[in-house]
Amino acid sequence: MCYDNNGDNMRIIKQRDLRNLIHDNDTVAISGSGGSGSAEAIIKGISDSFVKTGHPKNLTVTCGISPGNLTEDEVGMNMLAKKGLVGKAICAHLGMGKVFGNAIGENQFPAYAVPLGVINHLYRAIAGHEIGVITKVGLNTFADPRIEGCCANEKAKKLKPFVELLNIDGHEQLLYKSFSINVAVVKATYADEEGNVSLEHEAVIGEQYNMAIAAHNSGGIVIAQVEKIVPKDSLRARDVLIHSSIVDYVLVAEPDLSLGEYNIPVYRPELTGDKKIPLADIKIRPLDNRKVCGRRSAMELRKGYVVNLGVGMPDSVANACAEEGISDDIFLSVESGPTGGVPIGGVAFGGAINPESVISTAEQFDAYNGGSLDMAILGLAEVDKEGNVNVSKFGTKVTGPGGFINITQNTHKVVFMGTFTAGHLKEEIKDGKVIIETEGTNKKFVNKVQQITFSAKNAIKNKQDILYVTERAVFKLTPKGPELIEIAPGIDLEKDILNQMEFKPLISDELKEMDKRIFQDKKMNLKI
Repeated sequence: MCYDNNGDNMRIIKQRDLRNLIHDNDTVAISGSGGSGSAEAIIKGISDSFVKTGHPKNLTVTCGISPGNLTEDEVGMNMLAKKGLVGKAICAHLGMGKVFGNAIGENQFPAYAVPLGVINHLYRAIAGHEIGVITKVGLNTFADPRIEGCCANEKAKKLKPFVELLNIDGHEQLLYKSFSINVAVVKATYADEEGNVSLEHEAVIGEQYNMAIAAHNSGGIVIAQVEKIVPKDSLRARDVLIHSSIVDYVLVAEPDLSLGEYNIPVYRPELTGDKKIPLADIKIRPLDNRKVCGRRSAMELRKGYVVNLGVGMPDSVANACAEEGISDDIFLSVESGPTGGVPIGGVAFGGAINPESVISTAEQFDAYNGGSLDMAILGLAEVDKEGNVNVSKFGTKVTGPGGFINITQNTHKVVFMGTFTAGHLKEEIKDGKVIIETEGTNKKFVNKVQQITFSAKNAIKNKQDILYVTERAVFKLTPKGPELIEIAPGIDLEKDILNQMEFKPLISDELKEMDKRIFQDKKMNLKI
C-alpha cells in the first residue's frame, strides 16, 4: 500500500530514496516504448545512485521496446549503460538507446532479445505464477533454440537457455520461461491521495499494469512516476489502470520539456482520443525514395483492412494514405496498442493521431497472434536468397525484434519495405523516374542474413503472401526464394538491380514496370 509508517499519508519518494528501494541483483521491469511512457526521473535516480554509491549493481533489467530516442543522449536505457549497473537484459527491443545497445553488442553483459508479444504475455504469466509462455511465435527465427534461442550476444549463450523447444500433439512450440520481478518502474499521469494511478494523458498504455502486477505477485515493489498528486476520489475509475493496493511508492516529476518530442512531454489530446484534429493538418512528405516505397506499399491496401505499420520507413504509408484521402478506408494499428487514426513516426513512435481505440500492448498481441491483422507493412534491412529478413542484429549493433516476429508470423499478407541499398545512397525522383546519384555502399539483398527475424521457411509452410518493396524493384516470395516482379522506370535491370545483389533472384516471365503515378510529384488519386 502507498502509506508511510503511520498509515496516514501516501508514500511519496524523491530520486535519492531509490537507493534504499532497489537493491543489488534485483530484477527491474521498466515501462516505456521507445519515445513514449518512460519513467525518466526514476531511471535517472537509479543511475545517479549507482554513480555516487556503486549501488544498485548487477541489475537484471526487462522491458518491451527499450526507452530511448535512437541517440547516445543521456535518456532512457542509456542512463543504465554504466559498466556494472546492469548484469543482464531481457527486452524486446534493445537499441532505442544506442549506448545501451552498444554495450550489449560489445558483450558487456548477457542479453536476450524476446519478441514483443511474447514478453508482454510473459509478464502476465509471471503474475499468474505460470511456467512461462508456450507459443508458436519465434519458430525458425533466431528466437528458436535450434538457432540462437533469443541470445543477443555471446555472453547470453553461456547462460541457462531462456527458451525451449516443445512438441505438443505433434506440433512444435516454444516455451519462454518465467522469472521473478523484484521491482516494477512505471510511468503514469496522476496518482490520487490513496495511491491509485491513472494514465489518461498517456498516448500508449503499454506494459504498465502487467509489469506492476507481475512485480506485486512476485513479492516485489511497484514504483510509479506521475506528474502530480490529485485529491482522493477525483480520478474516474475507468482511468485508474493500477489500483492503490498494487502501488508501493510514487515519485512526482513534471515532464521534461527540454527533451523535445521524446517521451511526449506535453499532453496531446489527439493521441489519447480526447480530441480529433483534421488530417489535413498532417504535413505531407516530399517526393523521395521513402515516399515511393510508401506509395507502392499503400497500393496493396484494401478497404476495411486492419493494418500494422512498423517503425521507420513504414510510417510513409500512413503519410501516403493521408495525402490520398484514404485514411478512413482502412484501420491502421500499432502493436503498442492504438488502432485507427494515423500512427505518428519519429522518436515518439507508438502513439497515433485520432485513434479509435487504445488498449494495452499485451491485449493488442492477443489479437495479432490470432490473426486479427489483414496486412502488415514493416521495414526491410537485409533479405537473403531464401527470402529471410533481418532487422534485429548487424555485426555488433544489436536492436532486437520488437513486435516484428509476432506480426510477421501471424499475418497472412506482409509487405517488407525499404531502399534497395543502404549507406550513403543518394537518389532523386525526377521526371517520373528514379535517378541514382550515388549508389549505396551496403547491399541489402545478401546471400545469408546475419540474423533470421523473419523466416521464409515458416511463411512458405503457412502459405503467407509476402512482398519486398523497394524504390526501384518489387519482389514476391516463392518456394524457391524472392522473385522480381516489378521494376521502376529509369532503372537498369542489370546495373541497378542484379549487380547490387549478392544472389541472382528469380525473374518473373511477366516482369512489369511499377505504376508511373508513384513517381509523379502530385497525388496519385489512389483508390482502394
